[in-house]
Formats: sequence, C-alpha cells, structure tokens
Amino acid sequence: MPHTEQTAYSRYLDQFLVHISVERGLSDATSRAYAADIRTYTRWLTERGIHEPKEITTSDIELYVTDLGLQGQSARSIARRIASIHEFHKFLLAEGRTSHDPSAPITPPKAASQLPEALTIEEVFALIHATHTDTPEEQATADPIRLRDRALLEFMYASAGRVSEIVGANLADIDFDERVARLIGKGDKQRLVPLGSYACDALRIYLEHARPALQAKANAKTAPPETHAIFLNKRGRRLSRQSVWEIVRTYAEAAGIRKSIHPHTLRHSCATHLIQGGADVRAVQELLGHASVTTTQIYTHVTPQALMESYLLSHPRAK
Repeated sequence: MPHTEQTAYSRYLDQFLVHISVERGLSDATSRAYAADIRTYTRWLTERGIHEPKEITTSDIELYVTDLGLQGQSARSIARRIASIHEFHKFLLAEGRTSHDPSAPITPPKAASQLPEALTIEEVFALIHATHTDTPEEQATADPIRLRDRALLEFMYASAGRVSEIVGANLADIDFDERVARLIGKGDKQRLVPLGSYACDALRIYLEHARPALQAKANAKTAPPETHAIFLNKRGRRLSRQSVWEIVRTYAEAAGIRKSIHPHTLRHSCATHLIQGGADVRAVQELLGHASVTTTQIYTHVTPQALMESYLLSHPRAK
C-alpha cells in the first residue's frame, strides 16, 4: 500500500471506524463492510494523486462510481459503496477535516431492473422502417401522418430525448446547418443534442411535405394556428405525450416487436447503443441531460454475449 495513503487516509479511517462502531453502535459486520469500501475508495484516490480529503471533488467521486460500473458491479453494490462514501465524508466534515461534503450531490444509480428493455439495433431499424415506403419519391408524397411518425421516431432515437422534450420541441430548436437540436429538460435546463443524417432527412421531408398539411387542418375559430411546435396531431395542434405512446406502440406491433415498448425505450436504446459502440460515458451523460454521471453509468452494464466476445478476443488462453 502506498505510503501516501498510510499517512493521509489511514488515520482518518481509523477514527471513522471508531465513530461508527462506538458512537453509532453499528455491528462488527457493518463496520468491516464500511472499512473495506473506504479502503478501496481512498486507494483509488491516492493512485490518482488525491492525497487529502480537502482535495476531493464531486467530479472525482463521480468518476470513481463510473469506474465501479465499468468493472461490472451491480447497482446494489454501487449503492452500498456510495452510502459508505457518504458516511465517511459526513464524518470528515463534522471533524473539520474538510469545509464541505463533495459526496452530497452523488446519488445511487437506479437498479437495472427498473429500466425499460432496450431494443436491438435491428429492432430500431424495423420500427422506423414500418413508417415509410421504399423510395424517396414515394416517401415525399406519403400520408402526412406517416411522414410525421417517421420523423418523430428518427428524432427520438437520434436525440435520446424524453417524450416531454420531444413534444415540447419547436421549429426554432432545430439547426439543420449544424445538425443539432435544442431540448428543454427537467428544471427548464437546455441542452444541444446532435442529429444524424437520417433524422435530419426525415425531419426535412416532414416539415416540407407533411407539417403544412397538418397545420392547415387546425380550426382557427377555436384556437390560433400552431406556428411553433414541430410535431402536430391530425387536428393541427401540438402532439401530446399520450399520442406519442400510441404511435410507438402501433409501429412496434407493425414491425413485429414483441417487447414491452414505450417512448422511453428509444431513449434507453440510444444510450445503450452508444455505450456499446464505444461512446464515452460523460458524452452520453450530456446527451441524456443527466445531472450526475452516476445515473448514466447504468448503461455501462456488460451483456453476457459482449463479455464472451471480449473474453475470446482478449484473453491469451481463450482460443
């Protein structure tokens, strides 16, 4: 064990263990679990040149939690380690070793079982393909509703947006030159998300050939025409969240997808495919609009098939 860890952290850990076992009366088993968690945590900090509690930042802790996820640890195990870190930093703050608690913003990841099942890449393609015909010429003259639905699904999968962000998007939020869209998420926080060529093409066709037809169906006697919303319903009004649910389910059935699917499935699928394709977890965090990377790290789980492929490619005695 490095000498810096012995001098910088071991004395704090000893004092912490006395605190939780004597003052708080925790069991020996719980105290041993806390000790193991904090030793691993402080060793990780020391290896990165962080030798004193006052040097630890929230970003450092987020990176540590991300590393735990990349190591394949379960959400339950990560949550327990985060709880240990919270207790350790609360103790350091109470003892005057630090001026603030950098672990306070860190929240445990949601259990993977609480997430919707991701579609495969092939299933996403099948879902979107169910909305349109074979040739660009036929697509340009297709039913306005189908053109809207194709643009909607492409936009949802490209942006990984929440359904509320998708239906709330306005025409001014799309920049075709830069191929980005502005989404307004929780707490009115804005973020820019990239749009691929397929999403941009589908949106252009919809805006040119379908949206004007839908907008013309609005009843001007009951409300002014909708001039801002990207996605309109068949009455020329802003598309609702409930309508998006029905659209996704309708095309999933048409594509023969038997999984339980709803709008968040496309968001989850986008994030999963990006991580599997090698995207950096912090870039995916920005795309999803997560306040903490600990939420994003749930997408770093390794499937058994991917684990086997990595093993066969990497292990010197696998073949």
